[in-house]
Amino acid sequence: MRDQRRPHSPDSGNLPLELSTFVGRSAELGELTGALTDARLVTVTGAGGVGKSRLAAHAASRCAPRDGVWHVELTPVRDPEFVDYAVVEALGLTDHTTRLPRETLLAHLAGRELLLILDGFEHLVDACAELVTDLLRRVPGLTVLAVGRRPLDVAGELLSPLAPLGEDDAVELLVARAAQHGVAVRDEADVRELCRRMDGIPLAIELAAGRLRTLSPGQVLERLADRFRLLTGGGRDGPERHRTLRTAVGWSHELCTPEERLLWARLSVFAGRFDLDAVEYVCAGQGLHADDVLDVLSELLAQSVLAREETEAGVRYRMLDTIRAYGAEWLTAMGDAARLRRRHRDWYLGLTTWCELEWFSPRQGEVAARVEAELPNLRCALEYCLGEPDEAHLGHYLAGSLWFYWVGCGRLSEGRHWLEQAVALDSGRERSRLKALWVLGYVAILQGDAVPALGALHECREEAERAGDPTAVAYAEHRLGCLALVSDDMERAETLLGSALGRYQEIGELNSNVLMGQVELAMTRAFQGDLPDAVRLCEDVRRVCEDHGERWARSYALYVLAYAAWADGDLTGARALLADCLAAAHSFHDLLGSVLAVELLALVTGAEGDAAEAAVLQGAAGGMWPSVGLPLFGSACFNAPHELCETAARERLGDEGYEECSRRGTELDREAAVRRALGQRPVDALPSPRGPVRHTQATLGMRKPAASPTRKGGETTG
Repeated sequence: MRDQRRPHSPDSGNLPLELSTFVGRSAELGELTGALTDARLVTVTGAGGVGKSRLAAHAASRCAPRDGVWHVELTPVRDPEFVDYAVVEALGLTDHTTRLPRETLLAHLAGRELLLILDGFEHLVDACAELVTDLLRRVPGLTVLAVGRRPLDVAGELLSPLAPLGEDDAVELLVARAAQHGVAVRDEADVRELCRRMDGIPLAIELAAGRLRTLSPGQVLERLADRFRLLTGGGRDGPERHRTLRTAVGWSHELCTPEERLLWARLSVFAGRFDLDAVEYVCAGQGLHADDVLDVLSELLAQSVLAREETEAGVRYRMLDTIRAYGAEWLTAMGDAARLRRRHRDWYLGLTTWCELEWFSPRQGEVAARVEAELPNLRCALEYCLGEPDEAHLGHYLAGSLWFYWVGCGRLSEGRHWLEQAVALDSGRERSRLKALWVLGYVAILQGDAVPALGALHECREEAERAGDPTAVAYAEHRLGCLALVSDDMERAETLLGSALGRYQEIGELNSNVLMGQVELAMTRAFQGDLPDAVRLCEDVRRVCEDHGERWARSYALYVLAYAAWADGDLTGARALLADCLAAAHSFHDLLGSVLAVELLALVTGAEGDAAEAAVLQGAAGGMWPSVGLPLFGSACFNAPHELCETAARERLGDEGYEECSRRGTELDREAAVRRALGQRPVDALPSPRGPVRHTQATLGMRKPAASPTRKGGETTG
């Protein structure tokens, strides 16, 4: 089917009529329309199939230059010498003189005001750049909208990079295009997953919609591993390069130099985002000199093969999964995939080693952000290590060395997954497996899963003693002490934790784990009524943490100090300590530290006389616990302040009032719950307490909480 074009004269334009609805892109459309009023040269860039041409045409249709909008399709032009002729032809000009086409163009454009769209120029960059520069300098009424996979790189150019569709717009597009094929598709889980897997690329989505005439969304998902074979059959009225997904991506590949193709293939080993240091280590060598990597990477960015992103961890680069899959095919064909995966693994082993060491430093926040940014690549490295028989010991090391992330940054469930896979493998190298065992025990304690924790820690201690590994013995003993603490066996917890701290001192170990052991020992003292010694231990931890710039273990020391301040009736001091504690824990996404602080803030709030807000905070904590593990570890000692607060609040508010306030807290998401706990709550109507507002040490129990029969299991505070 031929493009339908508006009837035109030499002054009206030739912009094609749109044959289907334009979906989404409202923000991008507004920005591009605005850019065309601010600049004389605007270039829309983006990956193949991302919808550049459609957006440009739609934005241009909103413009009303006096002499029209003119569209020039440059994809069929192969020789740079014929660029001028293509523009002359698109403008409908005829000239039988001996003038060059450039002269014809300049003569025609003189005194006119029009918008010229140069679509698909990326294989003719130099010729188009020279033409545009000349025309803009000599034709004041001309505006150029260039559309391609890279910039023209000329003076005055305003870039408008186009990203893939957001999820909601992608779903809307798939549903709309499926309807054109007579297929009714609902917005459901498979449809959303399909749009995510296709990176929100409009071309891929439209090709998938065509497949829905035969397959369900779930069946398309199952076959998406071979997306280039599956996603074919584009409309006959579109450019040849948009008939299949492979040709759309392959067009970009054809435009690359051999070095750019080589780097593209090698970059396919990365998952998610990656940085320049990783690229230089993993991809350099054997045909690509390290000194050339930056320049070649810059060219791939210019051609929209890569995207640059600013993250908390610094500048990162990202490759769409569709583009990555194309590069992976080439890497496999070159026979270099195994070597590149090993180099990728080696880089992320080194990164993990650095991060574990730097966790105990002022760079703790940077480490947390770095690991979060690199998580997809760390997963790939773990999969590689645990899938290769000779790499199991490195899998043990990698899974164990990430303990600070699993525990301190809210990733308990994922950590458990990798650690269980790791310890199930026998590498023949015991030392790395011992570390994975005690970390597995630690994570299981935090999840409230006492039996597997006990098994892993006993195995670790026995094997460590047999192997003569004093470090592993100390860590196993430490975590067994944690298990005793949350099981309310304070005497055993005190013995084990004290012994572990002694072992750490003997071997010269000092890090966040060691300081957490001291905090946990302080908890045993506090729960047994020795608050002065608990304060002494935690003040020492706070001092050491501040000397080293450590914030994570410090937050738990503040929690114990706040508990002691509350027990002494210093509510102002307790609140200040807990605010500091909660802010630090939340900054690391430490769910356990956050919910413990919210629980204790509820108690302090009630003691200050606001029973309604105390109930709201208890509800908020209740909503957070399922993401952590067993609420309050199933421990009578940890639960006693909660029960004390709830009893006092129910007495003041009545059962119905308490439940209403608690329900409000449960409805808060984590961010809102933390803001509320820190005193940033909205003005709202809360049930009034029954009777006068009176609080005494007796009603809120400024004393050691009374123990109740324990339920075994739970998790530690570390």
